[in-house]
Amino acid sequence: MADRSSPSQPVQPVLRDLSFEFGPDDDPVWNRAAPEFVAAANGVSLMMPYIEPYFAISVRRALPELSPDLAATADAFARQELQHQREHRAFNRLLRNRFPRLTGVEDRMKRTYSWLGRTRGLRFNLAFAASSETIAYSLARWTSDHLAEFMRGGDRTATDLFLWHLAEEVEHKSVAFDVWEAVDGSRFRYARAGMCSLALLAVFNLTATLSMLRSERRLRYPWTWFRMARLTLSFAFEVLPTMFLSALPGHHPSQLSDPDWYASWLADLEIRRGPRTTPGQGVPSEGTAA
Repeated sequence: MADRSSPSQPVQPVLRDLSFEFGPDDDPVWNRAAPEFVAAANGVSLMMPYIEPYFAISVRRALPELSPDLAATADAFARQELQHQREHRAFNRLLRNRFPRLTGVEDRMKRTYSWLGRTRGLRFNLAFAASSETIAYSLARWTSDHLAEFMRGGDRTATDLFLWHLAEEVEHKSVAFDVWEAVDGSRFRYARAGMCSLALLAVFNLTATLSMLRSERRLRYPWTWFRMARLTLSFAFEVLPTMFLSALPGHHPSQLSDPDWYASWLADLEIRRGPRTTPGQGVPSEGTAA
């Protein structure tokens, strides 16, 4: 259970030299005990090669307008985001091989986030990134509260991938918000972008989730729909109040208390999967959405 007794302090994003290798015979349905949750998590993974570069590019475009300290932190954030999409891209190849119909969903994701990056102004794009990071942070807190229910018994590499990503969302939860606030700070624009981000997440994730569950022949069972409804309502009770709070004047993400185990889990992951690195090292600085 998350310890939310006191607000956390901002943390400099750490660039970790990690990789998660999946073979062609690995099962992308990585926890058979929680198929609906896995399908929803895999639907989020499918978005990462398109939404993470969008955030990184938006933040990097703002670097000339930031103080030197914030610019360095923002660049480290962008590098983390690009590493996330790189590792999810490799996992997503398993998904497409297992569920070929996801190709069409993925193409719509690609075109949507590419269009936003091309046609929206910097202030909207930064507000979109900041509000999306609040959603990601809410997902990390929600997952922490349901860890045993959905992660226990899952494939170790896949659970490491998803928990690593969520742990780093907690670590850099304030960065996109700080960049948006330094460049713009319009709470109205933030709220509007947040509603757009949440709507796109809901549509794309539901489409991908239903496609995978349909291929697995699970949609014929009433308990599949019951568990999906339970997942949706449970997450909504986490994300909607947090989104509302984050749009209020004077709010800052550092006022939110983090699950207390993610940081120690990251330290253990570095021992298991790669050398310990320091801020600003170990990850390529460029990344693109294919």
